[in-house]
Amino acid sequence: MSQNNSSILHAGLDVAKLSLELHLAGRPHSLANDPRGHAKLLRLLRAHPTAHVICEATGGYEQPVVRALQAAGIPVSIIEPGRVRNHARAKGLRAKTDRIDAALLSHFGATHSPPPTPADSARQQQLSAWTQRRRQLLDLLTMERNRAEHYLDRFCLRQSRQLQKTLDRQIQACEQAITALIAGDADLGRKAGRLREIPGVGQVVAATVLAEMPELGRLNPETAAALAGVAPYNADSGPVTGPRHIAGGRKPLRCALYMAALSAVRHDPVLKKFYQRLRDGGKKPLVALTACMRKLIILMNRLLKDETFKMQNSKNRKFSLAL
Repeated sequence: MSQNNSSILHAGLDVAKLSLELHLAGRPHSLANDPRGHAKLLRLLRAHPTAHVICEATGGYEQPVVRALQAAGIPVSIIEPGRVRNHARAKGLRAKTDRIDAALLSHFGATHSPPPTPADSARQQQLSAWTQRRRQLLDLLTMERNRAEHYLDRFCLRQSRQLQKTLDRQIQACEQAITALIAGDADLGRKAGRLREIPGVGQVVAATVLAEMPELGRLNPETAAALAGVAPYNADSGPVTGPRHIAGGRKPLRCALYMAALSAVRHDPVLKKFYQRLRDGGKKPLVALTACMRKLIILMNRLLKDETFKMQNSKNRKFSLAL
């Protein structure tokens, strides 16, 4: 949808578990966060053809209403909560209620004109859900293994072993489902194949990258590194040059890149040489590894953007699973 920014009506939508607070054309509306509330929301927005909804990421509570808006063809932007809170501070706004937040989101949209969040395909949504489920199961398994180290009672030990076996089976089921999903989709399969040309990138890392950054392949290198959370930011003031630090980004993607980089600096001669050069120059191991992570995400973006791009000596490279 192409609109002139001056004609767009930015509508703030504050999302809670059970409720929605809409700020539309200067008027507040309280709705339920359920299918009936979503239907009422769509009726209100259809009265304003140029409406563009602005909401925050709320850990998943926003997903049903966002999907309903996208299915109806209404542009919606999902904004990082920290950006909205900083916008409130810039306005000198300290009070916080659902109604205030909805009006704040409207003002944020009118001020910054964020682009609409693209709708994911059904398979992309499945991939994101299944990779997230696998991470959750891995976290549970790690916690149970740590607890089991301190069990002395036989009953507790027996239950812990049974639980670990159950979690192992469910993790394997997730991995099989993810593999089948990618293999059954031509676009995802092609992208996964391109990513796995990189040493250190196996099935798990490729699936995580595709799930967490579906826009990869349509970005410039700087944006790709920033979204992954591996872009270095300056910290200079006057004559003082401070150390660069990474910040923000998508944590699951960054964790996958970390594991891939650990493998790549051992098996890929190009990254191994780059890592060693940084270490020889006095960089700490984690700093050098983060630089390799940045190289990896930029390379992944290039591979998906340019089908004709071939890595040097790609046929002679050894592949290894990163997780």
